[in-house]
Amino acid sequence: MKAILLSLLFCAVPFAATNAQSNLEPNQVIEEAVELFAAKMEGRQEELAADRNALYALIDEILLPRFDRKFAAQVVLAKHWRSANAEQRERFIEAFYQALVRKYADGLLEFQQDMVSIAPFRGDLSKPRTKVRSTVQLVDGTKVSVDYELVKRDAGWLLFNVVIEGISYVRNFRAELDSEIRSSSLNAVIERLESEINSSAGTAASD
Repeated sequence: MKAILLSLLFCAVPFAATNAQSNLEPNQVIEEAVELFAAKMEGRQEELAADRNALYALIDEILLPRFDRKFAAQVVLAKHWRSANAEQRERFIEAFYQALVRKYADGLLEFQQDMVSIAPFRGDLSKPRTKVRSTVQLVDGTKVSVDYELVKRDAGWLLFNVVIEGISYVRNFRAELDSEIRSSSLNAVIERLESEINSSAGTAASD
């Protein structure tokens, strides 16, 4: 269940950085994006389940330009970001993003538009960060709260975090990686992520 819910963060990413979209309220951006994602996936679940590289490419096409990779990576690394050099930061941004895509790709195959109910926006548009609240109904009827956190950029609101039943994926990754960095090093963490990404690419190619 967790993988399915966390993968919904990919469904809530703006698809087109147009001037019109930059004027949308955060909940409108997410509502529009969910509709567009559902259209992209329609009738392709079996094809994408059998072709992991195609699934990764679809997610990347949608997510890469509209997910604030740098900000998400900076929040996850926290104090380790400040001590990292430019090369380490760039490698971590890319490795973290690619690992995220691969970790939650399977959940996207189970996505249906009517699973998600977006609440009317009640935040403050003058602030640089905000939250959009939603409810996700699972196949067994269980309803789960899923909140999307966005940051305001020139192109509009970009996603950087998802909170499921009060549990933040950014905080979870931060705690997990902080422990690993302390016991080894930032370079070791980056190399592990890169190795896992390369392994997943090789597995997808051989399937």
